[in-house]
Amino acid sequence: MIKSAAAAGLSSCPVGAVMGLRERKKLEAWRTIRSTALRLISERGFDAVSVEDIAAGAGVSRTTFFSYFASKEAVIFDLDPEERQRWRDILADPRDGQPLWEALTDVALALTQLLAERLPLQKRLFEQSPELCDSSRDTCDGYGPDLEEWVSRRAQDGDPLRTALVLNTAFAAFTTAIEAWDPDDPFEHFQQLVRDCLRWAGAGLAHPVT
Repeated sequence: MIKSAAAAGLSSCPVGAVMGLRERKKLEAWRTIRSTALRLISERGFDAVSVEDIAAGAGVSRTTFFSYFASKEAVIFDLDPEERQRWRDILADPRDGQPLWEALTDVALALTQLLAERLPLQKRLFEQSPELCDSSRDTCDGYGPDLEEWVSRRAQDGDPLRTALVLNTAFAAFTTAIEAWDPDDPFEHFQQLVRDCLRWAGAGLAHPVT
């Protein structure tokens, strides 16, 4: 996944509690650049907006843009540091006594809520510029390792084969829901698609044969 410098190295503490004035200003600049980019891209389309357009709209130089984002694609896919922390908080919920697949479904639905602001734009951009799908694959790096560790802890005996099967099935279900979703529909419809795809995909995983 494309990673921003701002998203790296977060502790498990709330973001605001660990940031000094300099860090808060950097985060504010990061968010200003991203919000400007998303606005311009929403209005004009991805291919019609340049890095220079984004930098000018955000009131920063081209050099400053690249000090926060590795590329124009990164503006769309990089995780906000607070998103990263909220993701960790989702996984920190013990969900005691809940079957693995049921708990994983809850985690996936919580993730959709985390992505609610940007996912409709991302889906529209995929339709306009299919080559962006290659960049989006890296996005899983921001969620995948944490989720793999979470599943491994919950899977029977931490079996790596079972963990891989559960993760791959869940990702396939999530991807299928995204592909079937019309971003002009209410976001709740996408969440229902995710719920349905996970329910159908997990029918054979909810009570695995031992």
